[in-house]
Amino acid sequence: MANFTAKDVNDLRKSTGVGLMDCKKALTEADGDVEKAIVILREKGLANQAKKADRIAAEGAVIAVTNADHSVGAIVEVNSETDFVAQNEEFVGFCEGLAQTVLEANPADLDALKATKFAGKDMTVEEALQEIFLKFRENLQIRRFARLEGVVKEYVHFNKKEGVLVAASTDAGATADVLECLNDVALQADAMKATYLTKEEVPASVIEQEKQIVMAQMAEDPKMANKPEQVLAKIAEGKLGVYFKDNCLLCQEFVKGEGESIEQYVAACGKKAGAPIKVNSFVRFICGEGIEKRVDDFAGEIASMLNK
Repeated sequence: MANFTAKDVNDLRKSTGVGLMDCKKALTEADGDVEKAIVILREKGLANQAKKADRIAAEGAVIAVTNADHSVGAIVEVNSETDFVAQNEEFVGFCEGLAQTVLEANPADLDALKATKFAGKDMTVEEALQEIFLKFRENLQIRRFARLEGVVKEYVHFNKKEGVLVAASTDAGATADVLECLNDVALQADAMKATYLTKEEVPASVIEQEKQIVMAQMAEDPKMANKPEQVLAKIAEGKLGVYFKDNCLLCQEFVKGEGESIEQYVAACGKKAGAPIKVNSFVRFICGEGIEKRVDDFAGEIASMLNK
């Protein structure tokens, strides 16, 4: 009996772009372990690096704000049941007020945030959430938030479904040139979906897994058949550079540039600003990332395949 469901096959198909039968075979081989199935598909050259953020969506909004001098920024995600509510001005206003509350109060966690006085209102965040619930009668959830300090620039996508905060340090301060630079970095983080800031942040376990995937791919390449193990290991080490370029923000090629990396672009911005700029951290929220949604009728087709 399969240790996975039709929904698992459907989700794996969405996250990898691989055909249904290949997804089913990979899940069978992985005994239902989705992460292992993704690795199997990649080893067979059938799937690129899976982007979990693209796998499942939910409704709501992501809002990011900074204070007047850009020394502090906050970003929040609030979920709703329908996009109709997510686009409502009152709902968006609540999200903006919540982000301002995080910016001003610096709560330690969600429980502390809910007990904090809502910015500009004589009530707590929990009470403000209840108030807006009574207007929409939908399940509204404050899902997550983050707060960064330094020289901070925010970016929110036009549909309010994605947002980024970037924090840097520089003796130049929050000048127009510095903020323009950080805005470009935030746009890059949103567009190219970086997971880490630098390659030094990538966990050793992830690097080792990537090496194993590359080795497995080379094992299926006839051109690599007669190469010594030591040579293959060095080739695998070199191929890790591609992984870093794809997944580490400062290593990525600047999409608005002419071949330079984000790290090189920031260095050039520092020269223009008159002082080095160091990007210290970034946060990216995608609305509904990882939240289960109702399975559509397409699952019935997959279920019939599983029963064969």
